[in-house]
Amino acid sequence: MRLLLSAVAVLAGLLGPLPASAEPVPVRVGVIPVIGAAPVFVARGEGWLKEAGLEPTFTTFESGPNMIQALASGTIDVYVAGIAPLAVARTKGIDVRVVAATAVEEMVFVAGPKLAPYFASAPSKAEAFKAFRAKEGRAARLATQPPGSVPNTTLQHWLWQVAKADKADAEVVPMGIDATQQAVLAGAMDGASIREPALTIVQLRNPAIKLIATGGEMFPDQPGTVVAVYGKFADKNPAAVEGLVKALVRATDLLKSDPARAAPHVEAALGKGITDVATIQKAISSPAAKFITDPRTIIAATKAMQAYQVTIGTLDKEAPTEGLFDSRPYEKAVKP
Repeated sequence: MRLLLSAVAVLAGLLGPLPASAEPVPVRVGVIPVIGAAPVFVARGEGWLKEAGLEPTFTTFESGPNMIQALASGTIDVYVAGIAPLAVARTKGIDVRVVAATAVEEMVFVAGPKLAPYFASAPSKAEAFKAFRAKEGRAARLATQPPGSVPNTTLQHWLWQVAKADKADAEVVPMGIDATQQAVLAGAMDGASIREPALTIVQLRNPAIKLIATGGEMFPDQPGTVVAVYGKFADKNPAAVEGLVKALVRATDLLKSDPARAAPHVEAALGKGITDVATIQKAISSPAAKFITDPRTIIAATKAMQAYQVTIGTLDKEAPTEGLFDSRPYEKAVKP
């Protein structure tokens, strides 16, 4: 036994001290409170972010454009929100890179109790808005998030390009996510572009609020929530970014395979005492919740969305997607 211990001691001396466990990497995550961001909440709740060597802190924002200011000032490292504001950020010299998608075709359009019946009787969506204005004496007031956001861009695309509504018949009103949900429930807005869990919540509370257009109808292959990393953080912590993406891949798989297990993690982040796990599980399984991780799957749709943003004036020019997307962490994360 003594000989064995001596041999071990000699070997340890030759090899030097064993490396200490790496210190966790602090990461400041900005996120909007929607089902599309569910993978990051699940990854946190399951302990997979910690397992990846990350020490995350979360800050909630009302929209992507608001979060860009925090990104530019260096107060967050990771952005979990819509793709559209990132194109604007890059045109302003902010180095931010999309390393993962989380969901597609999130945004849907709902009509409140006053507006919804017009869609049931009119021959087209445009005629529904026209009939509403003729009867009510005003344009339909439609809530969405600020200009430059995915919800705003998607709503305008659906109104003017798909439904071909007359601009005199619909008024787009920007506001925060929570305010949008409350305005629709209170009848202060006639309709809105919303996403889960707001879709499930408003319809449970008032079945007279009707789903009028799905995400695919509003903007085909609509790019939704993404995970983007500030350039300086990515360059300094490449292993941490890869670990983050690997955790998101696992979380996305869990959301698809076992919504019941995933739901409590999402409810803890989104519930705020106003909903429950059962509602969140229903939202996770909704047709408006399509979870993905591969950032390459949304490149073409992102180009299309950028092109439309240029036409409506929320983007000066299209940003090269070669700099906007970095699929290398994802490719490493899924490599066998």
